Amino acid sequence: MIKGLYETHLFVEDLNRSVEFYKNILKLKICYVDELRKLTFFWVGNDQEFMLGLWEKPKNEIQPRHFAFRCDLDFILNEAVPFLKNNGLNPYNFLKNEFEKPMVFAWMPAISIYFHDPDGHELEFISILPGKAIPQLGVISYEDWLRINS
Repeated sequence: MIKGLYETHLFVEDLNRSVEFYKNILKLKICYVDELRKLTFFWVGNDQEFMLGLWEKPKNEIQPRHFAFRCDLDFILNEAVPFLKNNGLNPYNFLKNEFEKPMVFAWMPAISIYFHDPDGHELEFISILPGKAIPQLGVISYEDWLRINS
């Protein structure tokens, strides 16, 4: 029946600021703008594959949300942290221990790094890893994951 997640929406305080962030920093493609209702939709991935909608709302109506962008493993390992820092964003891992390296969720398995958008929404770059899930390992470093799976 369900084959994936197609669309999600975020409330943002300043639509223009958020459009600049998602368009110019995260390189998402605008697919629809409604100036009257103060909303903008972006394609995520290929056109018509997944959609992100931004709706301008008063600050008191904004509750920070979380979602993850699927990325290539090479990007997560080699480019994500420098990309985020070069764009004035603070990368952090799931443990929030001030360690800026991506961490592995062994129960999936997947590797990810987190950051925030201008409205405080928690965003994540994530990549599924090859290999069998090992839930009892919890959240571990990529180096430990490789050592265990070699």
